[in-house]
Amino acid sequence: MSMIVNRRDVDFYLDEMFDLGSLLASDRYSEHDRESVTAILDLCQNMAEEEFLPCAAEHDENEPIFKDGQAITPDSLKACLKTFVEAGLPTATFDHDLGGMQLPVMVANFMQGIFQAANAPATGYVFLTSSNAHMLQACGSEALRERYLPPLVEGRWFGTMCLSEPHAGSSLSDIRCVAEPVGDGSYKLTGTKMWISGGEQDISENIVHMVLARTPDAPPGVKGISLFLVPKIRVEEDGSLGDPNNIALAGLNHKMGQRGTTNTLLNFGEGGDCLGYLVGEENEGLKNMFHMMNEARIGVGMVATMSGLGGYLYSLDYARNRPQGRHPGDKDPNSPMLPIIEHADIRRLLMEQKVAVEGSIALLTYCSQLVDQQLISDDPQASQRLTLLLELLTPIAKSWPSEYTLEANKHAIQILGGYGYTREYPVERLYRDNRLNPIHEGSHGIHGLDLLGRKVNLAGGVTLAIFEEEMQPALETAAGSESLSAMGEALNAIWQLAKQTVETVNQEADTVTRLSSATPFLDAFGHIVIAWLWLRQALIAQEALQKGAQADTDFYEGKIAACQFFYRFHLPQAAEKLRYVASRDRSVLDTQASWFTGF
Repeated sequence: MSMIVNRRDVDFYLDEMFDLGSLLASDRYSEHDRESVTAILDLCQNMAEEEFLPCAAEHDENEPIFKDGQAITPDSLKACLKTFVEAGLPTATFDHDLGGMQLPVMVANFMQGIFQAANAPATGYVFLTSSNAHMLQACGSEALRERYLPPLVEGRWFGTMCLSEPHAGSSLSDIRCVAEPVGDGSYKLTGTKMWISGGEQDISENIVHMVLARTPDAPPGVKGISLFLVPKIRVEEDGSLGDPNNIALAGLNHKMGQRGTTNTLLNFGEGGDCLGYLVGEENEGLKNMFHMMNEARIGVGMVATMSGLGGYLYSLDYARNRPQGRHPGDKDPNSPMLPIIEHADIRRLLMEQKVAVEGSIALLTYCSQLVDQQLISDDPQASQRLTLLLELLTPIAKSWPSEYTLEANKHAIQILGGYGYTREYPVERLYRDNRLNPIHEGSHGIHGLDLLGRKVNLAGGVTLAIFEEEMQPALETAAGSESLSAMGEALNAIWQLAKQTVETVNQEADTVTRLSSATPFLDAFGHIVIAWLWLRQALIAQEALQKGAQADTDFYEGKIAACQFFYRFHLPQAAEKLRYVASRDRSVLDTQASWFTGF
C-alpha cells in the first residue's frame, strides 16, 4: 500500500468521473493517450517514493539556514529537485512550442499531487515557478518571454511572487515598494517584501521574482499597483547571467511547518540599483498578478489535500495493523486484541478523513477539468461560462480543502494516539505542513469576503445560475434512484436555502454587516459543492455495482458509504451556518474590544 497515493482513486477521477478520454481526443492533447498518462504517473510515483518521501523528515528537521546573506538548503533537497528537473517534469503543462509536454491540467495536478503528498515543501519551489511562468506567458512582453520563459519552463530558474510587506500583510492597497523608471524601459525598485516562499535559495541558477510595486505618480490604493519582473541575477541580452541585482536577504522566517521551503524577508535596492521590468501595463499589476494567484490558489488547495491524503493513508495502514483492545462486550483479557480499525471511533476518524480528502480531490480535479475545457474551447460563449464558473469556485477550491483536510490531519494524529504526537511518525509533520494552507494565497477569511462580497453576484448573479446548471444532472439522476433520492432532495433543499441566503444578505445596506458572516458562508457553500461532488461519486459507484463490478465492490461501496456519512453528518451543519448568515446577527460586531477581557 502506497503512503502517498491511491492509484485506484486516481483512475476513478480521471476515467469514470471527469472523462479524461474526451480531453485526450481533442487536438490540444492528441499526442497523449491513456497508456502514456499511466506511464507518467508511474514515473512520478516511483520518483516521489524513492527520492522525495525518504528525505521529507530530514527537510523538516534541518530547515534552511541564513549564512553569509544567503539561504542554505540541505543537499538532499537540491538532489530531489535536480532529479525532478532532469526528468523534464516542470514542463508538464506548458505548450509544445515552449518545450513543454502539453499535458492536460487534470493529469498535471495528479502528477504534482503525488510529489506534494511525499514532500510538500520540496515541491513548493517548482509549484511556484510554474505559476510564475504561466503568468509571464499570459501578461509579459515578447522580449520578457523570450529571455525569461525558457529557463523557467525547464526548471533551471525558479520563480516567486512578492506581494506582502511587513507593515501591510494582506492589505495590498498599503504597499510602499517603489519602482522608478530609468528611461530605458527598466525600473529601479526600492522597498521590502515579506513572506516570500522560495526566496533567495541556493538551488536554482537564478530566481525570477514577480514584485508588486508603485510607480512615483501612481494613484493611491490597489488602482496604483504595477507588476515587475525582478531577477536575482541580471540577465544579459544573450540570456547569460550577469551581475547580482542588489536583492538582499534580510532574514528567514522560521515556520511551524513546510520548513523545507525558504520563507524570506527581502530588501530590494538596499546596496545599489535593483532593476526590474514592467509586466503588462502600469497600474494593472494586481489584475496581472491574479493570473498567477488564481492558479496558485487551486494549487494550494491541492497541496492541502495531498497533505491530508498522506495522513489518511498512513493512519489507515496503522489502524489495520495496530492491535489494541477488544469490543466493548468482550471482557475476557485472554481473548486476542483487535486491530484498532475494528473500534467504532477509529472508523469514524477514518471516515472523516475519507470524506474530506476524496471530496477535495474531486473538487480540485473538477476545477482542473474546467481549465482544460477552457484551453480546448473555440467557443467564446462557452469559454466565458467556464471563466465565471471558475471565478465562483476558486475561493472554495483554495479554502475548503485547506480548512477540512487540516481537520483530517488532526484525526490521523488521533488514530495513532501518543505515537501520532511524536516526530517518529509523519502524521504530526503533515499536520504542521498543512497548517499553512488556510493562510497561504489569501487567508480563509479573505476568501469568504471574496465569495460573498463579489463572486456570488458576478454578472448579476449568473455564477449561481451556472453552478445550478452543473448540479442539475446529478439531481435528476439521484431522483430516479431509490437509495440516493433522499440525498438529492437534501442537496436541492440546501441549495435553495443558499440562494435565499444570498438574496437576504444582498438586501443589507451596511457593507460591514453584510459581510460580517462571510467566513461561515464560505464554509457552508463549500459543503454544498462537496456534497454535490460526493453525490456524483456515489451515483457512479452505484451504477458500476449494478453492472456487476465484482473486482471493485469494496471500492465502490466505500464511495457510497462516504457519501451517506457526509450527507447525514456534515451537510446539516451547512444549513445551520446559512441560517446564521441570513440572520445578519451583530453579536460579534457589537462586541467591544474591551469586552474580551473586561478591560
